[in-house]
Amino acid sequence: MSAEKQYPMTAEGKEKLENELHDLITVKRPEVVERIKIARGYGDLSENSEYDAAKDEQGFVEGRIKLVETMIRNAIIIEEGSVDSDIVTIGCTVTFEEDGEAETYQIVGSAEADPFEGRISNDSPIAKGIIGHKVGETVKIVTPGGEFNVKIIEVK
Repeated sequence: MSAEKQYPMTAEGKEKLENELHDLITVKRPEVVERIKIARGYGDLSENSEYDAAKDEQGFVEGRIKLVETMIRNAIIIEEGSVDSDIVTIGCTVTFEEDGEAETYQIVGSAEADPFEGRISNDSPIAKGIIGHKVGETVKIVTPGGEFNVKIIEVK
């Protein structure tokens, strides 16, 4: 058996996952079970779209519960300030410049990533390219859309 994937995340990210799991188990799961129960009352299950939709949602909810449980079980909590503050690591907020434009992102584990909120996954091409580098360095980032250079301006 291969080792399970580890999920680096902040303590806040783990807490959010724990809250989501609680909601899935105590609210979503019972709602779906009730929808299935009601849909069964509509008659022939082979032509019952409400039943099919409820069963599909049940599959999604149960799959999400298993994934969230796995992420919580295999969480690696990133402690702030645990490494040199000049080096880009998971958990830090980094500002870099590309073609004269500055961008700032927090590097988090894949479970917490939300680029629209300024949090990118450590598995993303940008994060992979800059992790381990220091302030002042220029780094080549390789993405599916092409290559570009960024200069690391600040690490917090």
